[in-house]
Amino acid sequence: MEKSIIELLESKIQGKVSSTREFREFYSVDASSYKIIPKIIVIPKNESDIINAVKIAKKRKISITVRGAGTGLVGSALNSGIILDMKNFSSIRLDKNYARVESGVIKGNLDKKLEASKKFFPPNPSIGSFCSVGGMLGNNSSGSRSLKYGSVIDNVKEITFIDGNAKKIILPKNKTIAKQIKKIITNIELERFPKVSKNSSGYRLDKIKTEKDVHKTIIGSEGTLGIILSAKLEIKNKPKKQILIIIEYESVIKAAKNCLEINKTNPSAIEFVDKTTFDQIKYKFNKKSKCLLFVEYDEKINLNEKKIRKITTGNIVKKLQTQEEIAKWWKYRDSSLHYSLKSIKKENRIPHIIEDAAVPLEKFPKLFLILNKINKKYKTKSIVYGHAGNGNVHVRLISKRSGNQIIKKIAIEYFEEILNLGGTITAEHGDGLARSEFIKKQYGSKNYKIFKKIKEYFDPDNILNPGKIITSKSTVIRNLEKF
Repeated sequence: MEKSIIELLESKIQGKVSSTREFREFYSVDASSYKIIPKIIVIPKNESDIINAVKIAKKRKISITVRGAGTGLVGSALNSGIILDMKNFSSIRLDKNYARVESGVIKGNLDKKLEASKKFFPPNPSIGSFCSVGGMLGNNSSGSRSLKYGSVIDNVKEITFIDGNAKKIILPKNKTIAKQIKKIITNIELERFPKVSKNSSGYRLDKIKTEKDVHKTIIGSEGTLGIILSAKLEIKNKPKKQILIIIEYESVIKAAKNCLEINKTNPSAIEFVDKTTFDQIKYKFNKKSKCLLFVEYDEKINLNEKKIRKITTGNIVKKLQTQEEIAKWWKYRDSSLHYSLKSIKKENRIPHIIEDAAVPLEKFPKLFLILNKINKKYKTKSIVYGHAGNGNVHVRLISKRSGNQIIKKIAIEYFEEILNLGGTITAEHGDGLARSEFIKKQYGSKNYKIFKKIKEYFDPDNILNPGKIITSKSTVIRNLEKF
């Protein structure tokens, strides 16, 4: 009699294999509003375990979905087959300008190790202390300082992963595969890729200029092309000095317009928070203020301070220069998600589907007008914060509960408007269950066919995290926990 998948996995895996109800329930959720109960959990001990797990998944035609720390906001790490928890892959090796990091490493642990060497890895999600490097690679994470230093995709030199054929691949080292990727993407329509400074939607094939860039195919692919074992990350020297300037505005549109001028002064960050966040800060702001901008510089401090004083249309309320003060105020900004959830009654929370769009910076004020229109039409309210310098905002909607259909209508309408402005449906959190069905609309049929070819090349049996990025199904409201 043929062995069950569990028996087969247990006979080939040195790590942990479990199908108990308790385990399956734990891995059925992440930080999103979705829930999918998997069949089996595998916590691999080593590389061989991953190769064997993929071979078995391929043979038995069952999905295999890689998971980091479970902090994802769009259900990227949820699926009904095998869940592969990478927590045992936690080694860090530092070089002068690089760090070789396994995918299960928690970003907070990497930061501590780099801090001791006066180095840093630029992408800094607000959940950075808790997310895994594998997850950051999977959804092309960014954070506040991506304005100056770029997203994950701009800070990685090499990726080692296992593809859907259970083959270990190192890119861009493997020249045969590099040539093949370049061949597949020959006719890509670059003009269909949004002209934004951050984008985590679809496969970022626009970033592949030469064969040295082919590893970027894997960054942002959400475990659909391969299971990342490790990566060679570019690290930088910590800036010797920083200044953080807090500016209050009586109009959100005024603040959004001002970002364009401020951005010309080369800040390391321009962050936006609305009244919900700044009401939590122990400081007496002007009663008429509607929002704040956090503007940070890490070079030419005095010159840039003079520049911003000339061009700001708001009121500068704080100039912070000590590391302690800067860290304290950044904590307020990084707690925006927590503050937004705290301020919304549980029964009025709408699952966060439209929470990560970005538009070209010159169109940024229009994004707020779109939100106003949606709030009026659907009788919702919105809490907004995010990476203003990248034209990227995170939106939390508040509404009396009225069923899932309203979520889908809002998503369709919002994304349509974002695409009309030349934006992206997701700047840093990925597509997952929330947005994969809208990718074809963003990139067009020709590019979508090329995305499919890339998927078929690395995962011919469609076992790696199926239903994400390439999908024919609508998943935006399917598998949502009750709303």
